[in-house]
Amino acid sequence: MAPAGNFESMQAALDNGCDSIYFGVEQLNMRARATVNFVLDDLPEIARRCNEENVRTYLTLNTIIYDHDLSVVKTLLTKAKEAGITAVIASDQAVIMTAKTMGIEVHISTQLNVTNIETVKFYSLFADTIVLSRELSLRQVKKITDDIEKEQIKGPSGNLVEIEIFGHGALCMAVSGKCYLSLHSHNSSANRGACKQNCRKKYTVIDQESGFEIEIDNEYMMSPKDLCTLDFLDQVIDSGIKVLKIEGRGRAADYVATVVRTYREAIDAYYEGTFTKEKISVWMEALSTVYNRGFWSGYYLGQKLGEWSDNPGSNATQKKVYVGKGMHYFPKSNVAEFKIEAYDIKKGDKILITGPSTGAQELILEEMLVNDEASEKATKGDSCTLKVPFRIRLSDKMYKIVEN
Repeated sequence: MAPAGNFESMQAALDNGCDSIYFGVEQLNMRARATVNFVLDDLPEIARRCNEENVRTYLTLNTIIYDHDLSVVKTLLTKAKEAGITAVIASDQAVIMTAKTMGIEVHISTQLNVTNIETVKFYSLFADTIVLSRELSLRQVKKITDDIEKEQIKGPSGNLVEIEIFGHGALCMAVSGKCYLSLHSHNSSANRGACKQNCRKKYTVIDQESGFEIEIDNEYMMSPKDLCTLDFLDQVIDSGIKVLKIEGRGRAADYVATVVRTYREAIDAYYEGTFTKEKISVWMEALSTVYNRGFWSGYYLGQKLGEWSDNPGSNATQKKVYVGKGMHYFPKSNVAEFKIEAYDIKKGDKILITGPSTGAQELILEEMLVNDEASEKATKGDSCTLKVPFRIRLSDKMYKIVEN
């Protein structure tokens, strides 16, 4: 299950083997300020593109809901049903009941902190899929999935309730994401999708009696490393879950492409019997190339919390730098023209091209024409043409991938 913060990320997820995507529309989702976000009129296009690839679509409507939001909730759910969106991910009972009344499939958000089988039974009256609390171990997850099978706990569809867990991406210091820090400091509620990420910053501690001051410079001790389950993915699958969720609606399309592709390969390898330590090493190296705060296994293996990030930003081994924008595409020859606006490129460079329809496509620059002449290098102001195995558009952007 892949994150889609915009059309670029959604297309990247589709191109790299996701089974489902989750996305937010305007303000009532937990990434209301972290992403571009879709609008109501995008719903038919989201459904169309995903249906063509047989990919399920999940609308996140999982913030705290106030009375003045209820009309917006009804409008959003109505439009989602009309567009053919698969399900809604909800945490507020008003959203759950409204969706159920309208005949829309409901998934229970991690914000509801489901941690035991009795709570699963309760929500099975409303939902076919339940996202468990992020604080559970795999042993606890396995107990819940076993009991669902043993007691034949079914959702409204008549099928056994499916369990979903987070498999990769940012973790929050708060219990399943319910944090009030940015509400106190900026009057900006994380539980309304407007987190200011106070936990990711550096702090100084002052003794109120003596005035003694300590700068906490060795760890960002409220900022956990990113969750990564790839190196024990076999144990995750054996726990009986049905959905592995990748976090990252606030991250770029190349992140989505790399992480989805890597987990797709790993999951397929598990079922093919080729999930090996050698492959894990290669996959982990791929994951480290895109945005991350370092990796740890979360609570799944029963470890104590304490895997804190050591810097405020990314530990990625690679970064992308903007080069230029798409100008024209010649379909008969599969040639794309770009205007170089910033960074130089040369033969042999790894290039990333992104766009709402293109997604995130990487290639090695093997040959190019610069201002209609063969050249080894293109610089700012040049017109550059190169062969690409996909269509590019005016909205596409070119980046160069460089080592950090």
